[in-house]
Amino acid sequence: MKIIFGAAVAIALFGGAMSATAQAEVYSLYVDGLACPFCAYGIEKELTSLDGVEKVEVDINKGVVVVTAAEGARIPEASLRQAVDNAGFTLRKVEGPESKKGTN
Repeated sequence: MKIIFGAAVAIALFGGAMSATAQAEVYSLYVDGLACPFCAYGIEKELTSLDGVEKVEVDINKGVVVVTAAEGARIPEASLRQAVDNAGFTLRKVEGPESKKGTN
């Protein structure tokens, strides 16, 4: 009985984690000027200071910054643009939840 209860709890917890992940908003920022780890640090610092940002991942080689919002949070594109500008970079394009609707 303990094993069945433990399995049920694990499934409930895992299912909850899956739904939380499914609700996170993800934004892909295409940025000009990323050239080194210091650049990555600068843009990451600006973006993580925004309300609702949970995680920032920078791919210097591709010039892409992936911003993951906290569950239930939405980050205005204007805020993302301003943060990139404050970090000293040029934002070419933003792909976010709204731009991906209807493309399944």
